[in-house]
Amino acid sequence: MRTYSSREGMDERYFQTVRQMMESQAYRELAAARLFGHGLQFIPELRWLEYVAESVHEEVEHLEAVAGIYERLTGEELLPRVLARLEERPVGFVGSWFELAMAQFLFDRGGFWQLREYEACSFLPYREIVGKIIGEETEHQGMGEQLVVELCRSGEHEATKQPYFEKWLREGLLSFGRPGTEGNRYAISVGIKRRDSGEVMQDYLTDIKPVIKACGLAFPTPEALGLETPTWIDWSLDGVKPADAARWTPRAERH
Repeated sequence: MRTYSSREGMDERYFQTVRQMMESQAYRELAAARLFGHGLQFIPELRWLEYVAESVHEEVEHLEAVAGIYERLTGEELLPRVLARLEERPVGFVGSWFELAMAQFLFDRGGFWQLREYEACSFLPYREIVGKIIGEETEHQGMGEQLVVELCRSGEHEATKQPYFEKWLREGLLSFGRPGTEGNRYAISVGIKRRDSGEVMQDYLTDIKPVIKACGLAFPTPEALGLETPTWIDWSLDGVKPADAARWTPRAERH
């Protein structure tokens, strides 16, 4: 598979595909930074304030890393494009500590699974930054998962847990784009990504099933979410173990 370190040798389609990939990544990073920054007002404990504030900082660092590669490749600034896209399709804010936990769990997890498809990206500068971003997104989503399970077990959020779950599940799934498209097939054929969006959706959904079971949640239908998903997606919770959820340990408690 041919690889690239700069625009030299790229045909126009490859160039535009890589460009779009980075614009989409930057959109998610800025949306997450805004989302978590807005949510700081709801955090009830100093230890979690520090974690979420650190998450905001890391999302901005991710955006800066992508922007640097983008500007070297295209000769253009990335931020104005991302701001315009957020204006057209904003990611909503949260209204509570519990909703912030749900968003951190599901929105960041979507970005994590999407990024894993680029670990062997044929555009080498992007491949080089993906590993660091994935490691930090793993930390963010792990904290969110732990909090969601703990808060659901408290019994204080029975009225809101399913609506919040569906809202942020939709945002997480939107990270992957439409499955089965010709654009997906092209990106796979030239080594930009590994698999079709539908396969990544399945990994994401399988990954969150223990939390769904542990929290007494239920998958909505794709129609209710207003999303296009492959007919073969497995939504079943049969055999899923709630004990597999919430195994995250805060960094301060690790040895």
